[in-house]
Amino acid sequence: MVGAGPYGLATAKALRDRGISVRVYGKPMGFWREHMPDGMLLRSGPDWHMDHAGELTFRAFCSDPPDPIPIGLFLDYAAWFQAQAGIEVVEEELTELPDTPFVVAAPGVAYFQHRPEWATDEVHTVDYVDFADASGAEYLIVGGRQSAYETAALLLEHGAARVDVVHRHEPPRFAEASWDFVDEHVQRTLDVPGYWRGLPEAERVAIARRFWEVGRLTLEPWLAPRITDVRVHIGEVMSADGHMTLSDGTRLRPDRIVLATGYRADLSRVPYLPPLATPALDAHMQAVDRPGLYLPGFTATADFGPFFGFVRGAPAAATLVARSIAKG
Repeated sequence: MVGAGPYGLATAKALRDRGISVRVYGKPMGFWREHMPDGMLLRSGPDWHMDHAGELTFRAFCSDPPDPIPIGLFLDYAAWFQAQAGIEVVEEELTELPDTPFVVAAPGVAYFQHRPEWATDEVHTVDYVDFADASGAEYLIVGGRQSAYETAALLLEHGAARVDVVHRHEPPRFAEASWDFVDEHVQRTLDVPGYWRGLPEAERVAIARRFWEVGRLTLEPWLAPRITDVRVHIGEVMSADGHMTLSDGTRLRPDRIVLATGYRADLSRVPYLPPLATPALDAHMQAVDRPGLYLPGFTATADFGPFFGFVRGAPAAATLVARSIAKG
């Protein structure tokens, strides 16, 4: 098992529960610990967990969770899950795949940051998690998802003098949003081999649009009172020549530019993975042209749908992989 985030830990437990010996490499919840800021609040609810058996759940760890859930509390849950499941992790960074019949690789999304064409040395939110130097500084944040607005809130709370946010879509709503519709699709992934790829294109587009509406056009209501001083621009960056020129005509000269431009799954960016075909995965999240190599998690979103870019998909992905490896 290469990777010890939610998908790595979930899959390790699912394999161990089937009596399969597992050796796990990586830093436990390394992406979460190193690439998410202190003070971050999660969009997920207490029903999101990592156990395919439904026993070592977040609610089993914390019976009366706060709303929203602080990242630190979820990290405590992950450590508890690992200890309860008896998963030992070798904290070693691999540069190539181990020589073993079965390898499960669940690389963190830090590999997959998306940067606009004009970007040069601007920092991405994945690498900007310490706001100790924010006091008195002016920022431009490019992007309009939760990470953009929460970064804006945290910067203001750390004393930033000014924060501008620019994105192409209309300003998001700040309201309660339900992710319950995800459950049906995750369950069908377990019940119907090749479920996502088997859907008509129009249906995949409609589901992706719903994800857009819930995840990008609607943001958490607890953010709204924290960003009243943020200046929002609808448009895009037209030039970056010392001054930032936006398509609405605004010219800015921020001290720092932060890219909250999301992630795109590109397996070629993971140094220990070999070149892989497209589509990359079969119905069990196994590499089509590399039998024995499984890629659950964010790397599976192109072939299995956007559900697997979230913790909610971890137990199902773990089940698919463990089923296949158990069959040999």
